[in-house]
Amino acid sequence: MTTLVVGATGATGHLLVRQLLDRGQHVRVIVRSPDRLPEDIRKHENVSVVQASLLDLSDAELASHVQGCDAVASCLGHNMTLKGLFGHPRRLVTDAVRRLCAAVQANQPDQPVKFVLMNTTGNRNRDLAEPVSFAETVVIGLFRLLLPPHVDNEQAADYLRTGVGPNNAVIEWAVVRPDNLIDETSVTPYTVHASPTRSAIFDAGKTSRINVAHFMAELIVDDDTWHQWQGQMPVLYNDAPAK
Repeated sequence: MTTLVVGATGATGHLLVRQLLDRGQHVRVIVRSPDRLPEDIRKHENVSVVQASLLDLSDAELASHVQGCDAVASCLGHNMTLKGLFGHPRRLVTDAVRRLCAAVQANQPDQPVKFVLMNTTGNRNRDLAEPVSFAETVVIGLFRLLLPPHVDNEQAADYLRTGVGPNNAVIEWAVVRPDNLIDETSVTPYTVHASPTRSAIFDAGKTSRINVAHFMAELIVDDDTWHQWQGQMPVLYNDAPAK
């Protein structure tokens, strides 16, 4: 099984690559700077590296890189810098999702390709009419006006939800929504919910990046996990430490 991972040099992306390799999977990555990959990943026999800026690839080039992949995983995000928040490309995640899906469809694979998108619990699943307080609605509205990455995350998830939809013949998808991201050195117990159980704005939980990577890898590799969450936007929280 081969998975294409974009955003592999990021804080969560390289953890996902390791989780997939630990499960015996082959991984293909598209990265602008291969030197930013940890050496053990860059030189792993089951890793193939494509040096390119994803959005600069032609449609035909991108389709060739997607061909033969059983799954596509995006851990793309915006850097928390002024340039990352307000510079270009402002629709990095959305444009990547659209182009990757178009590449999958251009190849017309015999079996559906899984698409797993890392997103955020601050983005609501409008298929479920998830409740949002008035105060949270106001804050999210300000985010939409002032923070381009928030809109990008919303539009990327909405493209899978409505553009690809639930009954696409060649693409199946899941959108993973972690809460406030933290760094941990190993996988710890975590829970997965169909919708947020707390306010992402006023009562945010914690989700370790390595737990996000573990769950994304489980979605890709484990059929039971996939069938449970396919076409949904599961939310991850680290379990509270035992007292």
